[in-house]
Amino acid sequence: MNLIEETINAIKPLDSEAARQARMRLDSLTKPPGSLGMLEEIVQRYAAVRRDPQASFGRGALTVFVADHGVADAGVSAYPKTVTVEMLRNIALGGAAISVLARHFDFDLLVTDVGVETDTSAQPLPAVRYRRVGPGTRNFLADCAMSSEQAKNAIEAGIETANEAVSRGATLIGIGEMGIANSTAAAAVIAAITGIEPARLAGRGTGIDDAAMKRKVRVIEDALRLHRHSLRDGLGTLASVGGFEIGAMAGVCLAGAAASVPVVIDGFIATAAAAIADRIRPGLRDYLFFAHRSAEGGHALVLETLGVRPMLQLDMRLGEGTGAALAMSLIRSALALFHQMATFSSAGVSRAIK
Repeated sequence: MNLIEETINAIKPLDSEAARQARMRLDSLTKPPGSLGMLEEIVQRYAAVRRDPQASFGRGALTVFVADHGVADAGVSAYPKTVTVEMLRNIALGGAAISVLARHFDFDLLVTDVGVETDTSAQPLPAVRYRRVGPGTRNFLADCAMSSEQAKNAIEAGIETANEAVSRGATLIGIGEMGIANSTAAAAVIAAITGIEPARLAGRGTGIDDAAMKRKVRVIEDALRLHRHSLRDGLGTLASVGGFEIGAMAGVCLAGAAASVPVVIDGFIATAAAAIADRIRPGLRDYLFFAHRSAEGGHALVLETLGVRPMLQLDMRLGEGTGAALAMSLIRSALALFHQMATFSSAGVSRAIK
């Protein structure tokens, strides 16, 4: 049995009893029943995934995966692939948005090169972990983005990263990414899984003009036709039109569920990873929190199609896990209210008249 199969087999059902007990405590707090709205739902889901009626919080961890995409050669991005390694360096040196938020919220930040074209492992960047599947994917207009073996390796890289975060005490994990042209790969993945037309999914990404936008839609449509016989399952979809960082994030989703640790999904690209993970292990989305409704492409439509509700709407489309970090701080706030608010009994406050 390989690591992916072991991880899937380790996933236990959500603990409805833990959620029920958490709801009982929420109802005992000094507030009208349900008055904290979605925050109360967050606490109950957290308790169910953690299998812990106390909904205890340890640490938060942000896992960010960086990789290049061969489809960038089709002119679907406003930036060259060299920006990927430049941004990897920026994250490593603490200057990226996700670096700032990780410090601000005191979350562990695990940054992994899973396939940047420029290999810096000979002179490792500070705080970067190297789990390179290859020097970027192939251009999926000409061939599969990766082999089946590489797809499995990418997922395993994510599983190993999540397991490392859990070993450090993480009880909540966020996923994020960086990679030029990965919004094209994500749109292709989501179109393949949901059946949504590429023209309704593709977004401006790094800020492409109208001509590049038309080209991006056409590239996705052509790729779906080319690989139509390989898109029947999650692994085949990932191998055909995905990215190494998308596969790694899917691995984190699987490993988080196996470890009873909720995973917070960032934006559009991370949602593609969640869709892959849910295709590999149906029902996995119940173990996930969706951070925000991204301004990228058809993300709102995707969330609606998947039947999931995002926590935030900030018109963000940066990636890197920034939306996940903000949503994780919201989850931590909900848990603080759950743990620290007085009950009607302890505060001597009268309950509502029935």
